[in-house]
Amino acid sequence: MQVRISIPPLTRLLLALLLAISATHQASRYIFHALPSELLALVPQQSVFYPWVYVTAAFAEQNLITFLIAAATILYGGKYLERAWGAAEFGRFFLLVTVIPNVAASIVYILWFAITRDSARALTYIQGSVALQGAFLVAFKQLVPEHLVTILKGVIKIRVKHFPAIFLAANTISGFVIGTDTGLVLAWTGFFTSWLYLRFYKKQTDLSSTTTSTSRIRGDASETFAFAYFWPDAIHGPVAAVADVVYNALVTARILAPFSAEDVETSNVQASARGEAGLPSLLNQGGRRGGKREEAERRRALALKVLDQRLQAATTNKQQSSSPTESVPRGEAAIPSEAEAAGANDKV
Repeated sequence: MQVRISIPPLTRLLLALLLAISATHQASRYIFHALPSELLALVPQQSVFYPWVYVTAAFAEQNLITFLIAAATILYGGKYLERAWGAAEFGRFFLLVTVIPNVAASIVYILWFAITRDSARALTYIQGSVALQGAFLVAFKQLVPEHLVTILKGVIKIRVKHFPAIFLAANTISGFVIGTDTGLVLAWTGFFTSWLYLRFYKKQTDLSSTTTSTSRIRGDASETFAFAYFWPDAIHGPVAAVADVVYNALVTARILAPFSAEDVETSNVQASARGEAGLPSLLNQGGRRGGKREEAERRRALALKVLDQRLQAATTNKQQSSSPTESVPRGEAAIPSEAEAAGANDKV
């Protein structure tokens, strides 16, 4: 039976751009020398004159191996994230984790040149999908942290939540040992861009809400998505201490808005629901309909769980009350009617 891979439209467009820009970039280097490579790849000293390269550089791969890695990243990562978030939000995320790391990397190399006076640093070619790879791994860490990935028929088993640290460690070691410093810079800038956006800014639907109106929350205040939880357990304490100092300083400077206890609790419920859902197969033959069906079932199960908790709390409160018509104290959960429960179930 033939396996059919359904590709969402934006992911399909990004794959087409990758093929077109990489092919054009290679042609400009080896065939049409009249077309400067700087028109597609990012060169810190010259990129200010070609602002579009902050986007195209992510698609300009240097060889076949990096091209295949980039294609797999966009195909599988883009396919899942576009369906999980929608095309508009995925497109916004893609632009952020493409442009910001390239701008940051350009600044790093300009400063490197200013300090060392090594002109080669200002003329370094910055290109490829390394920042995108790091950003996607952070997104998967948020969505499906406990999903187990098996390699070599189960010989190697790694949970998704460990991939960002492994990815950063590999690129850092490679940068210092082999000299792939552009990969090192792009990996870290892509990681931080993705985490900061998902942690503090991205709006998402509140899956724990059972009201008739759509509730939106900003960022992800869950404990498991804190900066310290990207690293091995042995160094959680020191990393958390430093992260707290930086966070408090940014809050004091009003660069970041502080999380409330309610934000943390709501995000923890969201994270628990995502963890129980798991990671669907990227080769699911059900295509888009299958993905939507799984998402609907997940949200329906979460709604039923929340309704059951509220019913139990309300029943306990009713037993403690002397009169059945007495108003419910503030902060306690009321018993939803059968119509409300059914409406919340259908909505989620």
